[in-house]
Amino acid sequence: MKPQWRPAPRRAAPFGRIAMLDPRHTSVALIAVAGLATMALLQGFAAPPLDDGLVRIEETTVTYREPGEYLDGGRPVNGPMSEVFADAPLFIMKRQVLRAEYDLCVADSRCKALDGPQDGSLPVVGTSYEDAVAYATWLSATSGDHWRLPTDREWALAAGSRYRDDALTEISDPANPARRWIAVYDAEAANDQEIDPQPRPAGSFGANEHGLLDLAGNVWEWTSTCYARHRTDPATGLATTIENCGVRIAEGRHRAYMTTFFRDPKSGACSVGVPPANLGLRLVREAGGLRRWLGF
Repeated sequence: MKPQWRPAPRRAAPFGRIAMLDPRHTSVALIAVAGLATMALLQGFAAPPLDDGLVRIEETTVTYREPGEYLDGGRPVNGPMSEVFADAPLFIMKRQVLRAEYDLCVADSRCKALDGPQDGSLPVVGTSYEDAVAYATWLSATSGDHWRLPTDREWALAAGSRYRDDALTEISDPANPARRWIAVYDAEAANDQEIDPQPRPAGSFGANEHGLLDLAGNVWEWTSTCYARHRTDPATGLATTIENCGVRIAEGRHRAYMTTFFRDPKSGACSVGVPPANLGLRLVREAGGLRRWLGF
């Protein structure tokens, strides 16, 4: 007798296979799939994704000069230099914040409107330190991630070969301090070369070895590091440090010490040295919560 074809017995759908599930159970399956994906990341079976526009920097070093004013017995000297390294992955914006992005914060009444119109597709300029912090706070609240300004040391690590040592001279003659003043003046005059202040589209000044765009272009970037004065008593060797957080460091073609509430660096905001052409910002994203566990 010729055997008749019968359908195979129906088996239960594999765990996480949504297509064969009743629609009422789809949400349960999605949660299960998400759980499996998370476990895969935790066990190293899949690379954690990176957001577009972020660069991950790690295992990098830079020769870094400590910022601020250093006085040895009342005589100005250069800050100490050391080799610094990234002790944890650093996630930093590939490009500077654009004007249109900043204006979203203004529209949400969380940032102050900037002075004058500007093309929204260009890097935002004319920002004070306080504006930059307000934007980071707003972006953190709306995105669910923790965004902040980089420290000066983090900025230097990210800048890599585009980080500039701010020691203008090694001349230090206690018997004739005018020699150092003249040398510093000459170095500052050389740095104060004509720079076109007009903001340019992202990428106009190229990328560094980490893939970050427009470092040391014509837009300086705020950091969270305060200006500090360091004094050493040559008789006792006692060192004291006084921080002034009303002045913060902006980084770009050279290091600049800027008053926090000024937006226009040419209007007297630069406390020391040559003022920047423009003041903008680039943020760091903290790895917190699940991101810290997953490594991104």
